[in-house]
Amino acid sequence: MLRVLAVDDEVPALEELAYLLRRDPRVEHVVTASDGVTALQDMVQMIGAGDRLDGVFLDIRMPGLDGLDLARLIGGFPSPPRLVFVTAHDDCAVQAFELEAVDYLLKPVRAERLAEAVRRLEAAAAPTSEYGADDVIPVELSGVTRFVPQQAVWYAEAKGDYVRLHTPDGGYLVRMSLAALERRWAGDGFIRVHRSTLVSARHVSELRFEGGRVLLTVGKETLPVSRRHTRQVREQLVRQFKTLT
Repeated sequence: MLRVLAVDDEVPALEELAYLLRRDPRVEHVVTASDGVTALQDMVQMIGAGDRLDGVFLDIRMPGLDGLDLARLIGGFPSPPRLVFVTAHDDCAVQAFELEAVDYLLKPVRAERLAEAVRRLEAAAAPTSEYGADDVIPVELSGVTRFVPQQAVWYAEAKGDYVRLHTPDGGYLVRMSLAALERRWAGDGFIRVHRSTLVSARHVSELRFEGGRVLLTVGKETLPVSRRHTRQVREQLVRQFKTLT
């Protein structure tokens, strides 16, 4: 369950954002602040009291300490909360993602779009997978158990109640949902590119646009990215590239 802070100098917008966040079952506690200075003071107080803060939903254009400056200060905290920008302006997205924001929402905020931002925040705030990069998935093959290491998986594809793991050695069918596998490998560089496909970012060698579609080259395969996931995929691949350079 998430504990978050919402910051906006426009009271109606702040109240609406807090209302929508409190309706989300993944959010257990919402604190509000109407300016950047108050928000910073609240965060310092929470940290001093040992309270957990998972995320900050942050307006950009505010008098005094604006959202971008506040985000830079937050980045200096020992364990900074994740950032989600909520703004009426679309010209600060590059700066926002340079500050490692997990999402960038445009006002007026739609409930379904906010729910997606909460999902991203939840995934980003989750502790590192208990399985990690050395995790293996046991696969039964004619009475023989084969252990497929996570690092060998190019991508995973939903097949009803099963998931097919695609590797350089071929495909392996496992009785598991794609959502369960995504949770299991959260934080290990796997990206949802389609409702039925989970891709290992370390094995993506190319991203290209073709005929109005976004395509990824993963291992020896070319996979389509759904429109719903395009922005998230591009952002995560950029973050993945930064960690390797």
